[in-house]
Amino acid sequence: MRWDNLRLTETNADDPVVPLFARDAVTRTFDTPEFRGMTFYEIHARSIINRVPAASRVPFEYTINPYRGCGHRCVYCFARNTHRYLDLDAGADFDSRIVVKVNAAELARRELAAPGWRRRHVAMGTNVDCYQRAEGRYQLMPDILGALRDAANPFSILTKGTLILRDLDLLAEAAEVTEVGVNVSVGFLDADAWRSVEPGTPDPRRRLEVCATLNERGIGCGVLMAPILPYLTDSPAELERTVKEIAEAGATHIAPIVLHLRPGAREWWLAWLSREHPRLVPRYLELYGRGAYAPRAYQGRIVEQVRGLAERYKVGTATARQRRRIGPPPPPAPPAAGPEPEQLTLL
Repeated sequence: MRWDNLRLTETNADDPVVPLFARDAVTRTFDTPEFRGMTFYEIHARSIINRVPAASRVPFEYTINPYRGCGHRCVYCFARNTHRYLDLDAGADFDSRIVVKVNAAELARRELAAPGWRRRHVAMGTNVDCYQRAEGRYQLMPDILGALRDAANPFSILTKGTLILRDLDLLAEAAEVTEVGVNVSVGFLDADAWRSVEPGTPDPRRRLEVCATLNERGIGCGVLMAPILPYLTDSPAELERTVKEIAEAGATHIAPIVLHLRPGAREWWLAWLSREHPRLVPRYLELYGRGAYAPRAYQGRIVEQVRGLAERYKVGTATARQRRRIGPPPPPAPPAAGPEPEQLTLL
């Protein structure tokens, strides 16, 4: 989406300020506890299916992002720097000034029907969470999912939000006609760490309940075990506890990712660290002093630990007894031709 031709309100033609939001944009605040202190910019985007630059280190080519900024307020969020493209800051503005593309579903339906579109995989929730709290008010995702379903277009969703269960029927309908993949993000279970670094998100165990529910409904759901926080959530005990509960939730796979600190996120994270865990600042500067990523040796050690734990707890092979039961059980599956194959995926 191009922001250089957009502005929030009408301005004088001689105004030298670079316009930011569309002239027909609406700015809203809501005096409710979950949205207090937040501002929403309702804008009409020019396009909604975005092509990811080839240099990006991601396994997908196209995305849909109905929101910019995120009320989850994850201190480490790698997407923080994207708010600077809007002349907003990567810290408090990213958490509290949310851009809402109110015409996202209309654009999705139009672009999916374009003659040149070839049903390419579309990833959602890869920049900011499409099921953040704002989605409960704006409800953009049902119509987006409906457009993807009607076009039989493959897609995937990454989320920390439990609101995805609202759209369970739509996901099931889409899965009947195309490939649908879901991952929930659960990097750790430690309650103190969660409240401190992910203050706007649902409890990690509630996210694992989402994983269990989706899998029991036949929608394959894995867990992005991310981020694993050096010196905070990377102890052998915490890794084991997290992997064990991921397995019990019936996750189809697990993908561990160690914290990375890109510009924007790096400054916000280090400011938080200096307030909450000042003794760790030198150790983080040692780990991340040369770039956004922890040393390969450290990353490799964590990945191998998680791989071993995933094999021990049989991630991807959980039986109905191992899964948490949420609501009524799914209908019985037809008899299998043989033993269920073991599956372990580390992306």
